[in-house]
Amino acid sequence: MKVRDIGEQGLLKILQRFCPSNVIGDDAAVLITEPEQSLVVTTDVLVDNVHFSEITTSPQDVGWRAVAANLSDLAAMGASPLGITVGLALPGDIEVNWVERLYCGMTECLQQYNASIVGGDLVRAPVTTVSITAFGQAHPQNIIRRNTARVGDAIIVTGVHGASRAGLELLLHPERGENIDEADKQTLIKAHQRPQPRLDILPIRKDINFSQISGMDSSDGLADAVLQICRASNVGAVLEWQKVPVPKIFQNWLTPIQTLEYVLYGGEDFELVLCLPYLEAEILVQEFGQNAAIIGTITSNLNVVVHDDKKEIPDQVLTLDRGFQHFNS
Repeated sequence: MKVRDIGEQGLLKILQRFCPSNVIGDDAAVLITEPEQSLVVTTDVLVDNVHFSEITTSPQDVGWRAVAANLSDLAAMGASPLGITVGLALPGDIEVNWVERLYCGMTECLQQYNASIVGGDLVRAPVTTVSITAFGQAHPQNIIRRNTARVGDAIIVTGVHGASRAGLELLLHPERGENIDEADKQTLIKAHQRPQPRLDILPIRKDINFSQISGMDSSDGLADAVLQICRASNVGAVLEWQKVPVPKIFQNWLTPIQTLEYVLYGGEDFELVLCLPYLEAEILVQEFGQNAAIIGTITSNLNVVVHDDKKEIPDQVLTLDRGFQHFNS
């Protein structure tokens, strides 16, 4: 059954099953925030053959990743999710089952955080596009911003980087995984198809003075995140390459230069990159546990430099040009 066979109203009746009945039905959703909370809003757009394809991503995984990208932005701001709206553009000949599976994936991700789909819009278009707006809340004093990093701050990451890029490579080029253990292969593929937004920072935020934290998520790459924070805060950084958490399988699978490319510029790992005083950083790393690490220091020099004690890679200044940028040739 195609979408054009049931039309807009028919598809809407199906999709409304994924929404709370007491929220949808009016011109806009009403979300209740707690007293002394700020509303945090973010939007992310996924386009067929730009952000996903049938070769690498099932409809459920498209839905999951679309939600995870938005929830990761909320986590990067220190906000807990309230709900999302979905703007969906579809060709008329797409199968209804594909759309239902998309919404199943979105719902699976949201259910982990007691959030739901509270509305959206549906239009016909030549290319499948999923545009999600997520709503969250946070106390004004607990909001994390990019522009508050200070010289001497530690830089921490909440987990490994490069796994999503590696998973994508294995999906696009299965022959590259012939010598990899099947469990390791599936771990890397899952990192790409089912990323986990780091909302687990929220339960431990009471132990940390959030007014001292600067940060963002690493969805566009670890290098991009550090550079964006430094640019907004008018500072620089030194990253210690040997301290960056990397999937263990990389050691026997990739060259040092390939590893650096995947880790710094691969993107879509959806970890958090946070800058804060060293004492608080050490506490936060202990709270996060496995794969969280202090990887560098904020400096007064405006460059962001990667240094490798083992000299496997030369010291280098990071740039935004090497990561994925829309509209680049």
